[in-house]
Amino acid sequence: MPKILLMQGANMAWLGRRQPEIYGTTTAAELDEMLRKHAQRLECDLEIFYSHIEGEAIAHLYQSVDNGLDGLVMNPAGFTHAGYALRDAIYGCTGLPYIEVHISNLEVRGYRSVLAPAAIGSIAGFGLDSYRLGLEAMMAHLTRHPPA
Repeated sequence: MPKILLMQGANMAWLGRRQPEIYGTTTAAELDEMLRKHAQRLECDLEIFYSHIEGEAIAHLYQSVDNGLDGLVMNPAGFTHAGYALRDAIYGCTGLPYIEVHISNLEVRGYRSVLAPAAIGSIAGFGLDSYRLGLEAMMAHLTRHPPA
């Protein structure tokens, strides 16, 4: 069963409480439950990790790779703008597929992600469905390119 890490970047733990006009009213715990159920349907082992601290996110990524991680799906959130160290960590995990997801459409909001160049693809602007689509895209990728 493929191991996928869903990493939630800075500020995502406040989902449902911060800027509901952009991010909606679904809480982080509610989203986690929806995604765990979806992962069961997809037959993947999903770990969900939240961090407001970039160094902590990097350490968790490296630990996950050492433990057999097959793919990373991440909403970098607050790391989107200045997460160069996290991007370099992803590059350093040679061969690890990364899919970036965002609830809102960054282009419409005038933002650029510094992590996007490390991704095999990005999904943005579909609300919480961006996560579901990101997991499905990762599973499709891992099916076409099985981990070594």
